[in-house]
Amino acid sequence: MSMLIAALIFVVLLAVAIAHFLWSIGSRWPIRDPELLARTVIGKPGVTRVPKLASFVVSLLVLAAGVLALSLADHSAGGWWLTLVGVLLAAVFLGRGAIGYTEGWRARFSAEPFATLDRKNYSPLCLALGAGYLILVIMRLI
Repeated sequence: MSMLIAALIFVVLLAVAIAHFLWSIGSRWPIRDPELLARTVIGKPGVTRVPKLASFVVSLLVLAAGVLALSLADHSAGGWWLTLVGVLLAAVFLGRGAIGYTEGWRARFSAEPFATLDRKNYSPLCLALGAGYLILVIMRLI
């Protein structure tokens, strides 16, 4: 069961990593207008382009998080430090998911369509990923 959860997490994070990598090399997929893409992905008023370096770093970090999910599913791998990394990843994703519903976040990232997509898609996805990591950690411990 833990491998199935890890695989689901990995597939989702791989898709996110690929999208960020594409944006880091200048692709405008899936939205041709660079300003609309920035408003969709970043959501901060005044941002007109997706920053390439930041997108590349995010793609690497997200891919690493996906690989770590697969590692967490192997109970004999990594030892206590991998379990601790799993707890940290659960906290990061749960935190990002929860903060997406706060007034401060809404004020800071208010550009549409990001604000709506964040409330309906991005934040719930982060909460689900965080729950997945938490389940993987619990399954490692029992």
